Amino acid sequence: MNILVTGAGGQLGQELHRVVDEQSSKHSYYFCDRGELDLTDALALETFLEAHTIDLIINGAAYTAVDRAEDEPTLADLVNHQAVATLARLAKLRNAFLIHISTDYVFSGEAHIPYTEEAPTAPLGVYGQTKRLGEEAILASGVHYQIYRTSWLYSSYGSNFVKTMCRLQKERSELNVVFDQIGSPTWARDLAHFLYIVVEQEHLDVQGIFHYSNEGVCSWYDLAEAVRRLTKANCRIRPIRTSEYPTRAKRPAYAVLDKAKLKETFDIELPHWQTSLASCITEIQSLTK
Repeated sequence: MNILVTGAGGQLGQELHRVVDEQSSKHSYYFCDRGELDLTDALALETFLEAHTIDLIINGAAYTAVDRAEDEPTLADLVNHQAVATLARLAKLRNAFLIHISTDYVFSGEAHIPYTEEAPTAPLGVYGQTKRLGEEAILASGVHYQIYRTSWLYSSYGSNFVKTMCRLQKERSELNVVFDQIGSPTWARDLAHFLYIVVEQEHLDVQGIFHYSNEGVCSWYDLAEAVRRLTKANCRIRPIRTSEYPTRAKRPAYAVLDKAKLKETFDIELPHWQTSLASCITEIQSLTK
C-alpha cells in the first residue's frame, strides 16, 4: 500500500515516522507536514493522492491550541473539521481507507466512569467542538475508516505537559498543578506503534470509533509528581483546583476513556502510563544532556 501520514511534524507523526524507520515495512509511507501538503487546499490534496496512488491516509494533523482556538474558531474549524471532511470525501472517491486521530475533548468530562465509544459527546470548547465535527464528517462521508480518540498525549518530540514539567522542575523550586482534572496520559510512541501494527497486519476489515490511551488514571498533579520522582527534581509540586488556574478554554474534569472495545477487537494489551512515562523520561533526559 501507499500510505499518506499527515501532521508529520507533530508528536504522533514524528513518533510514527520513527517506528516506521526502525521496522522493515512492506508498504510505502509518505510523511507530510503542513509545509509540504496543506490539507486546507483541496486541489493540492487531490493532486497528491492521485500522483502517489494513496491507498491509506493516517490523519494526525490537527489544530491543537486549545485556548487559542477560542479566539480562532474559524481556523480551528478549517483544520479540524472542513479539511477532515475533504480528506474523507477524497478518500471515498479513491476507495482509500482513512485512519483519523481524535480526542477525549469531544466529551464534557462530567462522567464518573470511563467513556465508551457510544457515550454521548458534549464538547466544552471550540477545539473539542471542531474535532467532533471532523468525526461526524467522516461518519457521513461513507469512507472506510477508523477513528481513534486519545488523551493527554506526550512525547520527547514537540511541546507537551511532560516536557514542560521536566523543564520547569529544573528551573523552579515550586509549581502549582491542578489535581481535579483526571485522565490517562498516553505516550505517543505507544499509539504510533499500535497504528503501525494495525497497518502492517492490515486490520482494515473493521471500522468504527475506538479509544486508545495508556492504562491507568491520574490527575495532572499526579503526573507532575511522577515526573518529579523520575527526574529526581528538587521542586515542590503544590496541588491546586482548576478554579485557581483559569484558562481561556474549559477542560474536561474527567477524561478517562474506556478501551475495552479496542483491546477486544485487536487483541492487544496496553502499557500502563507509569511504565511508558519512565521510558519517555529516560529518552528526554538523554536528549537534553
